[in-house]
Amino acid sequence: MSIKVYIAGHHGMVGSAILRALQSAAGNYKIITKTRAELDLCDAMAVANFFAKEQPDWVFLAAAKVGGIYANNTYPVEFLLENTKIQNNIIENSYKQNVKKLLFLGSSCIYPKFAPQPMSEDCLLTSELEPTNEAYALAKITGIKLCNAYNKEYGTDYISVMPTNLYGINDNYDKENAHVIPMLMRRFHEAKKANLSEVVVWGTGKPKREFLYSDDLASACIYLMQNKSAKDIGTHINIGTGTDVTILELATAIANTVDYKGRLTLDTNKPDGTPRKLLDVSRLNNLGWKAKITLEEGLKLAYQDFLNNADVRL
Repeated sequence: MSIKVYIAGHHGMVGSAILRALQSAAGNYKIITKTRAELDLCDAMAVANFFAKEQPDWVFLAAAKVGGIYANNTYPVEFLLENTKIQNNIIENSYKQNVKKLLFLGSSCIYPKFAPQPMSEDCLLTSELEPTNEAYALAKITGIKLCNAYNKEYGTDYISVMPTNLYGINDNYDKENAHVIPMLMRRFHEAKKANLSEVVVWGTGKPKREFLYSDDLASACIYLMQNKSAKDIGTHINIGTGTDVTILELATAIANTVDYKGRLTLDTNKPDGTPRKLLDVSRLNNLGWKAKITLEEGLKLAYQDFLNNADVRL
């Protein structure tokens, strides 16, 4: 008997990774996808009609309005409003149409700005959020709490996962809205093509960050859906590598991946941001899953994808 699976946001980096993983996973899956043009997830009636017609067994909620620090800080209304609409519509209609399992994807930015390191699941809502991405974080926290509320009140099986910083195939390389890995990858690539002697990286290079390749995230999500329930997981669960690198180490690794031969210079007058953001992934590891793709391997795969699609990425 096949499992009917709806992936919301299948064109994005996370959704496309889940789609690839399901297509190669053991099991009989019938996968449903809809483009934004085919289904506006902010439209409550359209989403209700879709769920009533398709009746999926599983839902992966990977659709979201996302962006870097600049976008989050500049458009808080859009990030808060659109993400809560998408989540509410999908989660509510999953319950109405008796979806057996749902996986909601959040973000490590849900945790307090000065959370103890590494950040465990228990530090959620213990102090203030990072102001620059507060709107996005609040939307994701609302999604976690809504899933928990349905589980508590109606006995549903809705799992919430919190991935660390992600990168991989179908990443966003926009000059203004990209995250740190695609932003640096694009800058080093363009500097290489223009024979520039120097690439400047903001800050001291000392802050540490954790990075997870998107296909590893997809592997974790499918593992949890196939083998675990919300009761095994609790309110939510972190997904990451459990290791981090400095921004300077990251920039150097990206320069090596791109084969940029120029000089890497740090602009110490620019802000560093939070000193460290590392997830505690012991709960996930104890449930039987660990990340496999190293940063070096992942950067090579990501850069090859960038090159394969450079005509639309630049």
